[in-house]
Amino acid sequence: MHLRHLSLTDFRSYPHAEVDLTPGVTVLLGRNGQGKTNLVEAAGYVATLGSHRVAQDGPLVRAGADSAIVRATVVHQGHESLVELEIVPGRANKARLNRSPMTRQRDVLGTLRSVLFAPEDLALVKGDPSERRRFLDDLLVARQPRWSAVRADYDKALRQRGALLKQASHLWRAPSRAGRSGGSGRSGPQLTAGQTLEEARAGALATLEVFDEQLAQIGAALLYARLRLLRDLRPYLQEAYRTISDSETPAQVTYRSSLATGSAEATAVEAGEVPEQEQLRTAILSSIEAVRTQEQERGVCLVGPHRDDLLVTLGDLPAKGYASHGESWSLALGLRLAGFHLLRHDLGTDPVLVLDDVFAELDSGRRERLAELVADCEQVLVTAAVHEDVPDRLLGAQGQVLDVTLGEVVRRA
Repeated sequence: MHLRHLSLTDFRSYPHAEVDLTPGVTVLLGRNGQGKTNLVEAAGYVATLGSHRVAQDGPLVRAGADSAIVRATVVHQGHESLVELEIVPGRANKARLNRSPMTRQRDVLGTLRSVLFAPEDLALVKGDPSERRRFLDDLLVARQPRWSAVRADYDKALRQRGALLKQASHLWRAPSRAGRSGGSGRSGPQLTAGQTLEEARAGALATLEVFDEQLAQIGAALLYARLRLLRDLRPYLQEAYRTISDSETPAQVTYRSSLATGSAEATAVEAGEVPEQEQLRTAILSSIEAVRTQEQERGVCLVGPHRDDLLVTLGDLPAKGYASHGESWSLALGLRLAGFHLLRHDLGTDPVLVLDDVFAELDSGRRERLAELVADCEQVLVTAAVHEDVPDRLLGAQGQVLDVTLGEVVRRA
């Protein structure tokens, strides 16, 4: 799989750009601020429908423009596909595949698969749990695009349940002395005509239990998929980290769920096992019940995949807080390369590998070992500020250099 052509209109700093790409290694070379990362960000957006730099789509549209358009010609097993995405801040984005409009933007997922490593990925080791959850879920979708719909369904269920908890929180906090409507005073909960506080609480609880079941059902499916993914990813991480770091210290990842501590399922998950989906559904419901009072008091959902985390360790120590800067880089890079090799194994083809401003952050030994690891990939896109940052072995017979200057992209002879 590789990108043959990338076309941008009003994307980031580009009023317009047409970039021809080839299999092998392409180096996008230019000083900082010239637009190198904007190009690979666009390629990543085609693959994931998201940016590795910002959470919202607004910054992707060039200042003064109403929308941005990204077009990518993708070659897979000799067949070409054209993906067209229109990014419209504040409105639904539009997608076309081979000129045909898609009902949902996510219907183009899987046409291009990519793995992108960027300086922001240090957050996989040093950052918040949300970064590690996103890593897992993005890889899950790259592996099987249907999980994008499951993620969307879970997010919707989570928002609905959270809104109900917040809306009904005044009922749980109100003193039980309130009688029928009007009995709690002007500062108390608003009850319907003839309704007691106990009746209002019972009604809210019954509705909440419906949302509990919905959240547990979808959450169990997502959790099950994450655990299977992580089980398959671990050996690739260990090998990638050992090669990049040239160290025998084992790298490991452990899933930390929000299931009730001490439960059989929580213990199994931490041990690297994958309980059946129905077991996970039951465990989520039990865990929700255990924190029911806390959720009612705080008005937030405390159990589910949205509260989970990955513990990344080197040897017996957690990497966060103990790993050196070099070790953290090697771990983050190891996680991305592990994802690449997992996709290569599962799909039978290479995803596009993007290395955004990576070599400048690595010492010479890690640079050469990384170059050796990626030299046989079908397509590698590399951004660099200076030519010397890129190992010579990557620029072989199939390599090309594109000079990027203030939004202009020119192939070097």
